[in-house]
Amino acid sequence: MSTSHELLWSIGELAERAGATVKTVRFYSDQGLLPEAARTAGGHRRYGRRALERLQLIRSLRSLDLPLPEVRRILEDEEAAGRALEGALDSRLRELGSELKALRWREAALQLVRDCPPAQRAGRLRLLGTLNTPPSTAPLARFWRTWLPARMPRPATAAFLEAAVPPPPDEPHPSQVLAFARLHAMTTAPCPGGRQPQPDVHRVAGADGAVLLYAGLTEAFELAAPHLRRAQDPQPGEALDAYVAAYASAYRSRDTPEFRRLLAARLSAEARLGRYWELVAVVLTPPGGRPEPTPGSADDWLRAALQLDNAGAA
Repeated sequence: MSTSHELLWSIGELAERAGATVKTVRFYSDQGLLPEAARTAGGHRRYGRRALERLQLIRSLRSLDLPLPEVRRILEDEEAAGRALEGALDSRLRELGSELKALRWREAALQLVRDCPPAQRAGRLRLLGTLNTPPSTAPLARFWRTWLPARMPRPATAAFLEAAVPPPPDEPHPSQVLAFARLHAMTTAPCPGGRQPQPDVHRVAGADGAVLLYAGLTEAFELAAPHLRRAQDPQPGEALDAYVAAYASAYRSRDTPEFRRLLAARLSAEARLGRYWELVAVVLTPPGGRPEPTPGSADDWLRAALQLDNAGAA
């Protein structure tokens, strides 16, 4: 209750001072969020300075799009109000980030359809209609999980998926939207013959060998990446040695000239996923930039380096 000298306002006066409507003040008061200082003999509410400050705070919090339960928690948890407010703001910022990303994807998708030749618009719309906004990487990850050797340990699988599945850019160019939509279509389409074309070079290594293989290939790809960024021609060297060593360790063999010849022959007989990696490079590379190295482009570079090395040894 108020002291005798406290200035009190009616609900209309409080609303006017706060720049709110009477309906808004009554709603927050009925919700128990605004303290009443007193009531008149006729039962009319009277509010003091504390109610004005509380109403201004509520309106500030609501202007940040914080839901009413979050506002109530912040107001009631006076001792931890700072932490509660920080947590609520962090949560809302994450939500806004997701909403903005979705809007940017929708904008880029609309531009993609608007700017393509009229004859292609129906096909583009069908292609884009299969995507969420922003799109999920789950279909791509499922594709690779069926590609990888069975019973491959979870950490090794996670490391491979991180390299093989491109994250959707936050601010995509229409070309990146198209590339990601095509990746989605490629990885969700039925496989020819009803089975995933897992490479024999990976299957024969088994689950244990696959761990060694993919760990070694990751190192080799990282060593090859600077050469790719500088657009250097394939060449023997440290990256190729790491590449061959990855296969040698997986097959419980040694890196010899004969092994390199057999490896090159086996790799050349395998089916390629070149189109997948071309699309990944588009998704990862900002328009106008130099294409980012991918596991696929690094593997191509290293295979070519292996062929050159074998030719030189011969």
